[in-house]
Amino acid sequence: MIKIEILGTGCKKCQQLEANAKQAVATLDLAAEVLHITDPVEIAMRGVMSTPALAVNGAVVTSGKVISAEQIQPLLMA
Repeated sequence: MIKIEILGTGCKKCQQLEANAKQAVATLDLAAEVLHITDPVEIAMRGVMSTPALAVNGAVVTSGKVISAEQIQPLLMA
């Protein structure tokens, strides 16, 4: 199972990134857990200085922008 984490305070951009990640999971028909991390200390400990950020299996793959479901799909296949 893939673990996807959205790191951000819960703003509109963070919510959009979470929706895009869920759409990518559904399109690829993957077994995945999607979590939203809002704790600023946890986010900073991950080295994220700009939110929203996307982490796949513990590795931060993007930060500071909302990427589309189509852009997320290859990150889930890697």
